[in-house]
Amino acid sequence: HSNNPQHRQMADASMVRNLAHQAEAIWPQESEIFRSYGLTDDLDILDVGCGTGEITARLAALYPRSVLAGVDLIERHLELARGRCAGIGGRVAFRKADAFALPFADAAFDLVVCRHVLQAVPHPHEAMAEMVRVLRPGGRLHLLVEDYGMIHMHPTRLNVDRFWVDGPPAYGAAVGTDLHIGRTAYGRLKTLPVTDIAQHYVVVDTLRVPRETIASIWEAWRDGYVDAIGEHTRFTSRQARDLFEDMIACILNPDG
Repeated sequence: HSNNPQHRQMADASMVRNLAHQAEAIWPQESEIFRSYGLTDDLDILDVGCGTGEITARLAALYPRSVLAGVDLIERHLELARGRCAGIGGRVAFRKADAFALPFADAAFDLVVCRHVLQAVPHPHEAMAEMVRVLRPGGRLHLLVEDYGMIHMHPTRLNVDRFWVDGPPAYGAAVGTDLHIGRTAYGRLKTLPVTDIAQHYVVVDTLRVPRETIASIWEAWRDGYVDAIGEHTRFTSRQARDLFEDMIACILNPDG
């Protein structure tokens, strides 16, 4: 997300923390979506952009007779994933691989999962097409796609709404990604050979998720991205930090 190596290192460190917080916040609702697919337990599952294996491990528990493969580009994350899943046994394997050139045959998997990835890569439709390629007929493609235009909070001291209106389009244009892919993924899928497209909403708010968990997500964003935001948007790094501090205060405010 940045041309600055220090910014990339900070973002990577915050990502490891954030993956854990996001899984804690989202999995209770997301697991019900997986159950609604009606898949049998004897599955071949691919987790694309598996990161540290947070969801790979949860999928292994949800489908205890399945065989799972996790792929990611960051070897350090894969090492963490291997450690996390070491107790599961030989039915989970991780390897370094690119979502745009998956090292698997056509129609190899019953369930392909890709979470928190497509808003961070250029040309996401190409990665989506590659995932469809390795999916068996009758299988399920499960995408968790983020939309940074759907973040709202009250009360705040600063104009947080304006930040989320102006910041993501500018940032995405600068780095070549779609930070509104939550709303564009449906149209992208319609161009691919898939059927039965459904869109579900996972709501992360202070009524459904502990405030401390949500605040931890925002703290990881603050620590990892304020310098890159200052590099790529009209907001300075100091302004971005102040905005994130204001948002964290709102999240932790019992009346927020």
